Amino acid sequence: MKNFWQKLKKDYTKRDTKLKSSAFDLFKYIGPGLLVTVGFIDPGNWASNFAAGSQFGYTLLWVVSLSTVMLILLQHNVAHLGIVTGLCLSEAANKYLPRTGSRVVLWSAIAASISTSLAEILGGAIALNMLFAIPIKVGAVLVTIFVFCMMFSSSYKKIERYIIAFVSIIGLSFIYELFLVDIEWGQAAKAWVVPSMPEGSILIIMSVLGAVVMPHNLFLHSEVIQSREWNLKDDEVIEKQLKYEFFDTLFSMVIGWAINSAMILLAAATFFKQGLVVDDLQQAKSLLEPLLGSGAAIVFGVALLFAGISSSMTSGIAAGSIFAGMYDEPYNIKDIHSRTGVTISLGVALGIIFLITNPFKGLIISQAVLSMQLPITVFLQVRLTSSKEVMGKYANRPLTKYMLYSIATIVTLLNVWLLYSLAADWING
Repeated sequence: MKNFWQKLKKDYTKRDTKLKSSAFDLFKYIGPGLLVTVGFIDPGNWASNFAAGSQFGYTLLWVVSLSTVMLILLQHNVAHLGIVTGLCLSEAANKYLPRTGSRVVLWSAIAASISTSLAEILGGAIALNMLFAIPIKVGAVLVTIFVFCMMFSSSYKKIERYIIAFVSIIGLSFIYELFLVDIEWGQAAKAWVVPSMPEGSILIIMSVLGAVVMPHNLFLHSEVIQSREWNLKDDEVIEKQLKYEFFDTLFSMVIGWAINSAMILLAAATFFKQGLVVDDLQQAKSLLEPLLGSGAAIVFGVALLFAGISSSMTSGIAAGSIFAGMYDEPYNIKDIHSRTGVTISLGVALGIIFLITNPFKGLIISQAVLSMQLPITVFLQVRLTSSKEVMGKYANRPLTKYMLYSIATIVTLLNVWLLYSLAADWING
């Protein structure tokens, strides 16, 4: 009997150790997905979400759910490329596409990164203007200098930790804001899963969808995930990383879904109830103050500032990865090619900001440019991950391939429609 209890205790100890080890492994691999999450809680998303909530209340929450599901599938797929091949999307394009074709694709991706950086820096500058009345252009310079210092003086792992901290601050800020308002949770729960298209909402629907699935995030995820330098010759190692990557992606995208949803909930519970339509982030802060108090308005500005800074960093990393990939190199901030990519993205974006007279229109134009490039990146990704030459036995199965191509087609049509609508409004406006 004594031996029986000793054996039972030993078995439970082993099982407990194994469970603790598995839990540790899960959280050890969290990080790449959170860097991607920053990309779709950027200032461009803020503008779309607050417009959605203030104009249509809770009814467009389903758009956040749908776009997040699409994003999970695409990000999970591009992460597989990095894990299986040890190449980021840029390196793989440079290796497996004809040189002329790869250069066209990658330079268009650089242009998309510039457009993204423009929105991120501009968002940070708007936040500085909200908090300290700093002029937009001066604020843009300050944000850019700060981001450069952070990126050029910190190691890759430190930047990852900074980003996780920034995401936490943004998330906690919106949790605080939600505690100040009365949310009709029954309506919200229904709106998350039941599609509804109120009259005049199609432009906002496409804006929210287009702002979530962003081309630079696909390059970024494949770069970050392969930078772990795993043993790619060992199938057991690859299988383990593929499993933990999905947890990281799912966990991170759900956080992004929650933060984007919180923006719509906040706008619906404050502005929509008051009949106030928000079409400017500065306006959103000024409207929050009389409704919720100065504390809420300050928290809003702080969260926007951190969103702008953190997303500027991820946009810069993506650009550095894309440019370095043209030379068959992984991202390394100490390398000249990575530094050049970062400098092009942030520097050109800052220069364009000095030519912009209307910051909110600048955000809208930046989203339109992303819409034009997104289909190129998505179809490139699916082609590479469906190729046995590139992925070997880990190539997409037929069902996965057709599902991803369907998503790519839907994203393409929605973004083309968005671009057409913006152009029509611009001409008529």
